[in-house]
Amino acid sequence: MDKILCQIITVCGLSGPRWQQLTSRPLSVSAALCGPEAPPARADATFKVTMVPGDGVGPELMTAVKEVFKAGDVPVEFEEFHLSEVQNMASDEKLEQVLTSMKTNKVAMKGKIHTPMEFKGELASYEMRLRRKLDLFANVVHVNSLPGYSTRHNNLDLVIIREQTEGEYSSLEHESVTGVIECLKIITRDKSRRIAKFAFDYATKKGRSKVTAVHKANIMKLGDGLFLQSCAEIAQLYPKIKYETIIIDNCCMQLVQNPYQFDVLVMPNLYGNIIDNLAAGLVGGAGVVPGESYSAEYAVFETGARHPFAQAVGRNIANPTAMLLSAANMLRHLK
Repeated sequence: MDKILCQIITVCGLSGPRWQQLTSRPLSVSAALCGPEAPPARADATFKVTMVPGDGVGPELMTAVKEVFKAGDVPVEFEEFHLSEVQNMASDEKLEQVLTSMKTNKVAMKGKIHTPMEFKGELASYEMRLRRKLDLFANVVHVNSLPGYSTRHNNLDLVIIREQTEGEYSSLEHESVTGVIECLKIITRDKSRRIAKFAFDYATKKGRSKVTAVHKANIMKLGDGLFLQSCAEIAQLYPKIKYETIIIDNCCMQLVQNPYQFDVLVMPNLYGNIIDNLAAGLVGGAGVVPGESYSAEYAVFETGARHPFAQAVGRNIANPTAMLLSAANMLRHLK
Protein backbone atom coordinates (compact mmCIF):
# COMPACT_ATOMS: atom_id res chain seq x y z
CA MET A 1 0.00 0.00 0.00
CA ASP A 2 2.74 2.50 0.95
CA LYS A 3 4.55 1.87 -2.33
CA ILE A 4 1.36 2.47 -4.32
CA LEU A 5 0.68 5.71 -2.44
CA CYS A 6 4.18 7.02 -3.15
CA GLN A 7 3.78 6.18 -6.83
CA ILE A 8 0.45 7.97 -7.01
CA ILE A 9 1.92 11.06 -5.35
CA THR A 10 4.63 11.11 -8.01
CA VAL A 11 2.41 10.27 -10.98
CA CYS A 12 -0.34 12.74 -10.05
CA GLY A 13 2.11 15.45 -9.05
CA LEU A 14 0.56 15.95 -5.62
CA SER A 15 3.51 17.79 -4.13
CA GLY A 16 2.88 20.67 -1.77
CA PRO A 17 4.16 23.60 -3.91
CA ARG A 18 2.05 22.59 -6.89
CA TRP A 19 -1.17 23.00 -4.92
CA GLN A 20 -0.31 26.24 -3.11
CA GLN A 21 -2.19 28.03 -5.87
CA LEU A 22 -5.47 26.28 -5.05
CA THR A 23 -8.17 28.66 -3.87
CA SER A 24 -11.29 28.78 -1.75
CA ARG A 25 -13.63 31.05 -3.72
CA PRO A 26 -17.07 29.52 -4.41
CA LEU A 27 -17.30 27.41 -7.55
CA SER A 28 -18.94 29.04 -10.56
CA VAL A 29 -21.27 27.32 -12.98
CA SER A 30 -19.49 26.65 -16.27
CA ALA A 31 -21.35 27.82 -19.36
CA ALA A 32 -20.45 24.58 -21.11
CA LEU A 33 -21.92 21.45 -19.54
CA CYS A 34 -18.57 19.78 -18.92
CA GLY A 35 -18.60 20.30 -15.19
CA PRO A 36 -18.48 23.51 -13.14
CA GLU A 37 -15.10 25.16 -12.79
CA ALA A 38 -13.49 27.10 -9.96
CA PRO A 39 -11.95 30.52 -10.68
CA PRO A 40 -8.47 31.34 -9.34
CA ALA A 41 -8.26 33.23 -6.04
CA ARG A 42 -6.06 33.41 -2.93
CA ALA A 43 -3.04 31.11 -2.83
CA ASP A 44 -3.15 30.50 0.92
CA ALA A 45 -6.69 29.13 1.21
CA THR A 46 -8.25 25.70 1.70
CA PHE A 47 -11.03 23.99 -0.22
CA LYS A 48 -13.78 22.25 1.71
CA VAL A 49 -14.95 19.01 0.08
CA THR A 50 -17.77 16.70 1.17
CA MET A 51 -16.60 13.10 1.69
CA VAL A 52 -18.93 10.09 1.83
CA PRO A 53 -16.81 6.90 2.24
CA GLY A 54 -19.74 4.57 1.53
CA ASP A 55 -19.87 0.83 2.15
CA GLY A 56 -17.47 -2.09 1.71
CA VAL A 57 -13.89 -0.97 1.10
CA GLY A 58 -15.01 2.63 0.61
CA PRO A 59 -13.66 3.81 3.99
CA GLU A 60 -10.29 2.13 3.28
CA LEU A 61 -10.07 3.81 -0.13
CA MET A 62 -10.86 7.19 1.41
CA THR A 63 -8.18 6.61 4.03
CA ALA A 64 -5.69 6.17 1.18
CA VAL A 65 -6.84 9.48 -0.31
CA LYS A 66 -6.44 11.28 3.01
CA GLU A 67 -2.94 9.80 3.49
CA VAL A 68 -1.85 10.98 0.05
CA PHE A 69 -3.31 14.44 0.55
CA LYS A 70 -1.55 14.73 3.90
CA ALA A 71 1.77 13.62 2.39
CA GLY A 72 1.33 16.07 -0.48
CA ASP A 73 0.27 18.95 1.79
CA VAL A 74 -2.87 19.39 -0.33
CA PRO A 75 -5.05 22.28 0.92
CA VAL A 76 -8.33 20.35 1.05
CA GLU A 77 -10.47 19.94 4.16
CA PHE A 78 -12.88 17.00 4.08
CA GLU A 79 -16.32 17.26 5.65
CA GLU A 80 -16.99 13.55 6.24
CA PHE A 81 -20.33 11.77 6.53
CA HIS A 82 -20.90 8.04 7.02
CA LEU A 83 -24.00 7.18 5.01
CA SER A 84 -25.20 3.62 4.43
CA GLU A 85 -28.38 1.66 3.74
CA VAL A 86 -27.02 -1.68 4.99
CA GLN A 87 -25.15 -0.98 8.23
CA ASN A 88 -28.06 0.13 10.42
CA MET A 89 -27.19 3.70 9.49
CA ALA A 90 -30.04 4.31 7.02
CA SER A 91 -31.43 7.70 7.90
CA ASP A 92 -33.28 10.28 5.83
CA GLU A 93 -31.97 12.89 8.24
CA LYS A 94 -28.37 11.85 7.52
CA LEU A 95 -29.12 11.85 3.78
CA GLU A 96 -30.36 15.44 4.05
CA GLN A 97 -27.20 16.40 5.94
CA VAL A 98 -25.10 14.98 3.11
CA LEU A 99 -27.17 16.84 0.52
CA THR A 100 -26.83 20.10 2.44
CA SER A 101 -23.06 19.66 2.64
CA MET A 102 -22.76 18.85 -1.07
CA LYS A 103 -24.89 21.86 -2.02
CA THR A 104 -22.71 24.10 0.15
CA ASN A 105 -19.32 22.75 -0.90
CA LYS A 106 -20.24 22.08 -4.56
CA VAL A 107 -17.63 19.29 -4.74
CA ALA A 108 -17.65 15.83 -3.14
CA MET A 109 -15.80 12.52 -3.05
CA LYS A 110 -17.99 9.47 -2.65
CA GLY A 111 -17.56 5.73 -2.25
CA LYS A 112 -20.15 3.20 -3.30
CA ILE A 113 -23.30 3.28 -1.15
CA HIS A 114 -24.48 -0.31 -1.38
CA THR A 115 -28.13 -0.82 -2.33
CA PRO A 116 -29.97 -3.65 -0.52
CA MET A 117 -31.66 -6.26 -2.71
CA GLU A 118 -34.73 -6.39 -0.47
CA PHE A 119 -37.68 -4.06 -1.01
CA LYS A 120 -38.35 -2.15 2.21
CA GLY A 121 -40.95 0.32 1.02
CA GLU A 122 -38.66 2.70 -0.90
CA LEU A 123 -37.75 1.97 -4.52
CA ALA A 124 -35.20 4.76 -4.94
CA SER A 125 -31.82 3.98 -3.35
CA TYR A 126 -29.69 6.60 -1.61
CA GLU A 127 -27.45 6.70 -4.69
CA MET A 128 -30.43 7.46 -6.93
CA ARG A 129 -31.85 10.03 -4.53
CA LEU A 130 -28.52 11.86 -4.36
CA ARG A 131 -28.32 12.01 -8.15
CA ARG A 132 -31.85 13.32 -8.50
CA LYS A 133 -31.70 15.85 -5.66
CA LEU A 134 -28.45 17.29 -7.07
CA ASP A 135 -29.44 16.68 -10.71
CA LEU A 136 -26.19 14.76 -11.30
CA PHE A 137 -27.27 13.85 -14.81
CA ALA A 138 -23.88 13.12 -16.37
CA ASN A 139 -21.61 10.29 -15.26
CA VAL A 140 -18.16 10.32 -16.87
CA VAL A 141 -15.83 7.31 -16.71
CA HIS A 142 -12.26 7.48 -17.99
CA VAL A 143 -10.97 4.17 -19.37
CA ASN A 144 -7.20 4.37 -19.71
CA SER A 145 -4.50 1.71 -19.75
CA LEU A 146 -2.06 2.14 -16.87
CA PRO A 147 1.71 2.16 -17.45
CA GLY A 148 3.29 -1.12 -16.39
CA TYR A 149 -0.01 -3.01 -16.23
CA SER A 150 -0.34 -5.23 -19.29
CA THR A 151 -3.78 -6.37 -20.47
CA ARG A 152 -5.19 -7.93 -23.64
CA HIS A 153 -5.64 -4.44 -25.12
CA ASN A 154 -2.98 -1.90 -24.16
CA ASN A 155 -2.85 1.87 -24.74
CA LEU A 156 -6.62 2.26 -24.40
CA ASP A 157 -8.06 5.75 -24.06
CA LEU A 158 -11.83 6.11 -24.21
CA VAL A 159 -14.56 7.91 -22.27
CA ILE A 160 -18.03 6.64 -21.31
CA ILE A 161 -20.73 9.24 -20.68
CA ARG A 162 -23.96 8.02 -19.11
CA GLU A 163 -27.27 9.76 -18.45
CA GLN A 164 -28.06 8.72 -14.88
CA THR A 165 -31.26 10.40 -13.77
CA GLU A 166 -33.88 8.52 -15.83
CA GLY A 167 -34.11 5.45 -18.08
CA GLU A 168 -34.56 2.07 -16.41
CA TYR A 169 -33.48 3.53 -13.06
CA SER A 170 -36.56 5.72 -12.69
CA SER A 171 -37.85 3.78 -9.63
CA LEU A 172 -41.26 3.31 -11.23
CA GLU A 173 -42.35 -0.27 -10.56
CA HIS A 174 -45.67 -1.76 -9.54
CA GLU A 175 -47.52 -5.07 -9.43
CA SER A 176 -50.40 -4.65 -11.87
CA VAL A 177 -51.93 -8.03 -10.95
CA THR A 178 -50.63 -10.79 -8.71
CA GLY A 179 -47.46 -12.23 -10.20
CA VAL A 180 -47.05 -9.50 -12.84
CA ILE A 181 -44.62 -6.62 -12.29
CA GLU A 182 -44.40 -3.60 -14.57
CA CYS A 183 -41.14 -1.65 -14.54
CA LEU A 184 -41.18 1.65 -16.44
CA LYS A 185 -38.28 3.02 -18.49
CA ILE A 186 -38.49 6.80 -18.87
CA ILE A 187 -36.74 8.57 -21.76
CA THR A 188 -37.33 12.29 -22.29
CA ARG A 189 -36.28 14.57 -25.13
CA ASP A 190 -34.92 17.27 -22.81
CA LYS A 191 -32.66 14.94 -20.82
CA SER A 192 -31.55 13.04 -23.92
CA ARG A 193 -30.57 16.28 -25.66
CA ARG A 194 -28.85 17.49 -22.48
CA ILE A 195 -26.62 14.42 -22.15
CA ALA A 196 -25.89 14.46 -25.88
CA LYS A 197 -24.82 18.11 -25.65
CA PHE A 198 -22.69 17.29 -22.63
CA ALA A 199 -20.95 14.52 -24.63
CA PHE A 200 -20.26 16.75 -27.63
CA ASP A 201 -19.13 19.64 -25.42
CA TYR A 202 -16.82 17.24 -23.61
CA ALA A 203 -15.40 15.93 -26.89
CA THR A 204 -14.81 19.48 -28.11
CA LYS A 205 -13.21 20.65 -24.88
CA LYS A 206 -10.95 17.59 -24.56
CA GLY A 207 -9.89 17.45 -28.21
CA ARG A 208 -11.77 14.23 -28.95
CA SER A 209 -12.77 13.42 -32.52
CA LYS A 210 -15.78 11.08 -32.33
CA VAL A 211 -18.95 10.53 -30.30
CA THR A 212 -20.81 7.20 -30.51
CA ALA A 213 -24.41 6.92 -29.29
CA VAL A 214 -25.24 3.51 -27.80
CA HIS A 215 -28.85 2.33 -28.06
CA LYS A 216 -31.36 -0.48 -28.62
CA ALA A 217 -33.72 1.46 -30.89
CA ASN A 218 -34.24 -1.55 -33.14
CA ILE A 219 -36.32 -3.09 -30.32
CA MET A 220 -37.31 -0.13 -28.13
CA LYS A 221 -38.31 1.98 -31.09
CA LEU A 222 -39.98 4.79 -29.17
CA GLY A 223 -37.85 5.07 -26.01
CA ASP A 224 -34.38 4.48 -27.42
CA GLY A 225 -35.62 5.90 -30.71
CA LEU A 226 -36.18 9.24 -28.96
CA PHE A 227 -32.73 9.07 -27.36
CA LEU A 228 -31.14 8.36 -30.75
CA GLN A 229 -33.11 11.12 -32.48
CA SER A 230 -32.05 13.59 -29.78
CA CYS A 231 -28.38 12.66 -30.17
CA ALA A 232 -28.62 13.06 -33.96
CA GLU A 233 -30.15 16.52 -33.58
CA ILE A 234 -27.36 17.66 -31.27
CA ALA A 235 -24.69 16.09 -33.50
CA GLN A 236 -25.68 18.43 -36.32
CA LEU A 237 -24.50 21.36 -34.18
CA TYR A 238 -20.96 19.90 -34.01
CA PRO A 239 -19.84 19.29 -37.62
CA LYS A 240 -16.19 18.86 -36.60
CA ILE A 241 -17.01 15.88 -34.36
CA LYS A 242 -17.70 12.58 -36.11
CA TYR A 243 -20.98 10.99 -35.00
CA GLU A 244 -21.80 7.28 -35.07
CA THR A 245 -24.38 4.96 -33.52
CA ILE A 246 -24.14 1.37 -32.33
CA ILE A 247 -26.60 -1.14 -30.84
CA ILE A 248 -25.78 -2.00 -27.22
CA ASP A 249 -25.22 -5.75 -27.72
CA ASN A 250 -22.88 -5.17 -30.66
CA CYS A 251 -21.14 -2.46 -28.63
CA CYS A 252 -20.30 -5.01 -25.93
CA MET A 253 -18.77 -7.36 -28.49
CA GLN A 254 -16.86 -4.59 -30.28
CA LEU A 255 -15.43 -3.31 -27.00
CA VAL A 256 -14.00 -6.75 -26.28
CA GLN A 257 -12.75 -7.36 -29.84
CA ASN A 258 -11.55 -3.90 -30.89
CA PRO A 259 -11.99 -1.14 -28.29
CA TYR A 260 -9.63 1.18 -30.20
CA GLN A 261 -12.45 2.14 -32.58
CA PHE A 262 -14.20 4.09 -29.80
CA ASP A 263 -13.45 7.56 -28.45
CA VAL A 264 -16.42 9.05 -26.53
CA LEU A 265 -19.52 6.91 -25.98
CA VAL A 266 -22.84 8.36 -24.80
CA MET A 267 -25.77 6.24 -23.65
CA PRO A 268 -28.84 5.93 -21.41
CA ASN A 269 -28.67 4.84 -17.79
CA LEU A 270 -28.69 1.03 -17.71
CA TYR A 271 -26.43 0.62 -20.74
CA GLY A 272 -23.91 2.94 -19.12
CA ASN A 273 -23.94 0.94 -15.90
CA ILE A 274 -23.10 -2.23 -17.84
CA ILE A 275 -20.55 -0.69 -20.21
CA ASP A 276 -18.72 1.06 -17.35
CA ASN A 277 -17.97 -2.29 -15.75
CA LEU A 278 -17.19 -4.06 -19.02
CA ALA A 279 -14.73 -1.34 -19.98
CA ALA A 280 -13.12 -1.42 -16.52
CA GLY A 281 -12.37 -5.08 -17.13
CA LEU A 282 -10.44 -4.15 -20.28
CA VAL A 283 -7.85 -2.17 -18.34
CA GLY A 284 -7.53 -4.14 -15.10
CA GLY A 285 -10.82 -4.03 -13.22
CA ALA A 286 -12.88 -1.83 -10.94
CA GLY A 287 -9.85 -0.82 -8.89
CA VAL A 288 -8.18 1.24 -11.62
CA VAL A 289 -10.96 3.23 -13.33
CA PRO A 290 -11.93 6.70 -12.02
CA GLY A 291 -15.21 8.46 -12.63
CA GLU A 292 -17.20 11.54 -11.77
CA SER A 293 -20.78 12.81 -11.87
CA TYR A 294 -21.80 16.32 -12.87
CA SER A 295 -24.75 18.65 -12.70
CA ALA A 296 -24.58 22.23 -13.96
CA GLU A 297 -23.54 23.23 -10.43
CA TYR A 298 -22.07 20.24 -8.57
CA ALA A 299 -19.33 17.66 -9.12
CA VAL A 300 -18.99 14.31 -7.33
CA PHE A 301 -15.81 12.26 -7.76
CA GLU A 302 -15.89 8.50 -7.28
CA THR A 303 -14.73 5.22 -8.79
CA GLY A 304 -15.80 4.51 -12.36
CA ALA A 305 -17.04 0.97 -11.70
CA ARG A 306 -19.20 1.08 -8.60
CA HIS A 307 -18.61 -2.01 -6.48
CA PRO A 308 -18.35 -2.13 -2.66
CA PHE A 309 -15.97 -5.16 -2.74
CA ALA A 310 -17.17 -6.14 0.73
CA GLN A 311 -15.19 -9.40 0.74
CA ALA A 312 -11.94 -7.39 0.81
CA VAL A 313 -12.78 -5.32 3.90
CA GLY A 314 -9.99 -5.37 6.48
CA ARG A 315 -7.64 -7.52 4.37
CA ASN A 316 -5.49 -4.68 3.01
CA ILE A 317 -5.92 -5.91 -0.58
CA ALA A 318 -8.32 -3.28 -1.99
CA ASN A 319 -6.74 -1.35 -4.85
CA PRO A 320 -6.93 2.41 -4.13
CA THR A 321 -5.81 3.47 -7.62
CA ALA A 322 -9.28 4.34 -8.99
CA MET A 323 -10.14 6.51 -5.98
CA LEU A 324 -6.73 8.18 -6.01
CA LEU A 325 -7.00 8.95 -9.72
CA SER A 326 -10.47 10.32 -9.07
CA ALA A 327 -9.03 12.48 -6.29
CA ALA A 328 -6.38 13.77 -8.71
CA ASN A 329 -9.15 14.61 -11.20
CA MET A 330 -10.94 16.47 -8.42
CA LEU A 331 -7.84 18.58 -7.78
CA ARG A 332 -7.57 19.40 -11.48
CA HIS A 333 -11.22 20.43 -11.33
CA LEU A 334 -10.59 22.67 -8.32
CA LYS A 335 -7.40 24.43 -9.39
